[in-house]
Amino acid sequence: MTQKYDPHKHNRRSIRLRSWDYRAAGYYFVTICTHQRELLFTDGRFYDIAYYAWHNIPTHPHAQHVDLDEYCIMPNHTHGILIQTQNLTLPANEQAPNEPVFQNALSGSLGAVVGNYKSLVTRRINNLRHSQGSKVWQRGYYERIIRNERELNAIRQYIRDNPARWAEDRDNLDKLLAKMQLIL
Repeated sequence: MTQKYDPHKHNRRSIRLRSWDYRAAGYYFVTICTHQRELLFTDGRFYDIAYYAWHNIPTHPHAQHVDLDEYCIMPNHTHGILIQTQNLTLPANEQAPNEPVFQNALSGSLGAVVGNYKSLVTRRINNLRHSQGSKVWQRGYYERIIRNERELNAIRQYIRDNPARWAEDRDNLDKLLAKMQLIL
């Protein structure tokens, strides 16, 4: 038996910065975790799907304004820096398009780009596993707006070092994310 949606009971507080327009040009550090932190990308076929889908983000029509910076695919998560090269915000007198790509993610926004990546990887992995509808990713993703060059360089180093730290912290991604927040 499925429960009906009750917005007073089932609402999720957004972890996005309220005052920020995620269609704005800028550098964004993104972490996407697999469903239940499954070590999905230890399977080379699934790793390749995630890797090539990430690598090809800028070739998709909805993300031609996005460049890639440092990134890595880990056994149970993906880290990457996405650079939105164009400011897609609307003039004050225009309304936002009423065709969001993923729930509240406006076309061209960081949420739409990440949502499309997750969807593409999910479809391809589930086709390979013959398991349509199975979850591949946790709901949502973590992001950080990169505000200056010092922060950008620290995050780049964090991403580069992530594979070497895997053995020590492989079961505790939350601990790694907390460490990263302290470093920045």
